[in-house]
Amino acid sequence: MESIVEPLIPKIDAKLFSLVKGIDILDAVKPLNYLTEKERFFASNFSSEPNFTYKTTNIDPFELKRQLFNLPLENIKDEDLYTLYLAVIDSYVDKIDQFKSIGSNEFLYDSLRYYGEPSDKDLHNAQFVLHLPTNPYDKKGDIVDAQGIKEILSKMVEDEGYQWTVQFDESMVANALVSGTSVKINSHAKLYEKDANALAHHELGVHLATSLNARKQPLGILSLGCPLNTMTQEGLAILSEYLSGNLTLHRLKTLALRVVAVKSMIEDKSFRTTFLMLKERYRVEENQAYTITARVYRGGGYTKDYLYLKGFSLILNAYEHENNFNHLLAGKTSLEFLPLISRLIDKKYLIEPQFISPAFRDPVKNNAVNTFITHAIR
Repeated sequence: MESIVEPLIPKIDAKLFSLVKGIDILDAVKPLNYLTEKERFFASNFSSEPNFTYKTTNIDPFELKRQLFNLPLENIKDEDLYTLYLAVIDSYVDKIDQFKSIGSNEFLYDSLRYYGEPSDKDLHNAQFVLHLPTNPYDKKGDIVDAQGIKEILSKMVEDEGYQWTVQFDESMVANALVSGTSVKINSHAKLYEKDANALAHHELGVHLATSLNARKQPLGILSLGCPLNTMTQEGLAILSEYLSGNLTLHRLKTLALRVVAVKSMIEDKSFRTTFLMLKERYRVEENQAYTITARVYRGGGYTKDYLYLKGFSLILNAYEHENNFNHLLAGKTSLEFLPLISRLIDKKYLIEPQFISPAFRDPVKNNAVNTFITHAIR
């Protein structure tokens, strides 16, 4: 078996990677005219609907799917490897539809099929967080600009021995974004220093570290990612904020607001309605309300954002109870695949993660209030 399987797996792996490496949904849904549409929306007294534009794509969905289905997975003898490759291919078939429909009405339905929508439990957790009294200490301390954020991130890169490239981007929705080993920082970002440290633990401690770990794997499949790895990756990233002592109640409320914004987007399909709901019902500051609304409406309706709060709850529970928890850092993994990933590490098809998130390696003890609130999210 060894002589047959061993040469085959790297060939399948390399072919799969070459076929889908250009499918980057997060980059593709970034509005090219984010700032100009924001100015127009505010100038109209919140009455106009933003009309976002996106980079054009030239993939042939049918041909790409056909090549994926033609990969000879039936010749993979190891059951765990077969299961992983089949699941990743099925996942990318859905991603291809989503990628191709960006900017159209179909994108929302492709997004729903891939990410799902908030459940009653998700909405209950969001309302629990939103009804908590604000913490006046969340918005105290120094504020740092984009250059200051870069300095904080650069220190972690140096301390942890990460490899990266960094640049500023003035048209981003998020404050920072990791794609592979490239980090983009929103040139307009201004954050409290504690939030900037949380950003470092989120983007570098998890997203960059898992990218670097994936690149060190003998197989490229963990760079592509397990199915629905978004929930696990974002859950790990929020956990990293929490274990570093930088997760604020204000941040949790932002994650909860994303849940109700996704629900509004699905039901109302009106940017203005969702924005005004955040502004008037939840008293969200106008710029933050716009950012949250733009995040969920980008692409035509992006439901991914409700997964952050849910993912954090699931990953916190896994951190406290799962064996081999750090194997989730081996690449772009999913929690449901943790036992399989661990078995593949035991069988030497994959290797242990080299970079361990500093917050996981040396966690701080959170106060009793933070511990209660985070564990009350179920």
